[in-house]
Amino acid sequence: MLEVYIDGASSGNPGPSGIGLFIKGEGHSIQIGEFIGESNNHVAEFIALIRGLEEAKKLGTSFVSVRSDSKIVVSSMEKKYVKNEQFKPYLEEALKLADKFDLFFIKWIPEQQNKAADLLARQAIRKGM
Repeated sequence: MLEVYIDGASSGNPGPSGIGLFIKGEGHSIQIGEFIGESNNHVAEFIALIRGLEEAKKLGTSFVSVRSDSKIVVSSMEKKYVKNEQFKPYLEEALKLADKFDLFFIKWIPEQQNKAADLLARQAIRKGM
């Protein structure tokens, strides 16, 4: 099973934004930080989820466990619903990607347990500015 830690960050809300992914398991230890341009924090979190699932699929895994400190992302995936119209396209894309795995889990974790992904997201903002 792959564990995919995700985070999104914005400098301002909205403002320059980045995502961070830390993927481990099945012999992998991958760190990805990407600048995503102007966005808000919640959108950055959804984009991080989508990118994390894309990367997990590229690695050929059947089982993925995503960890996020974003309550809105985790609850939206669990309920398969989001109230805010702005987030609906991101949720739909994430759900489609999650369905491609034999087993998909998503779990909320406290910020302290997500420091690697957070650092990557913040570094991406600095590199992109």
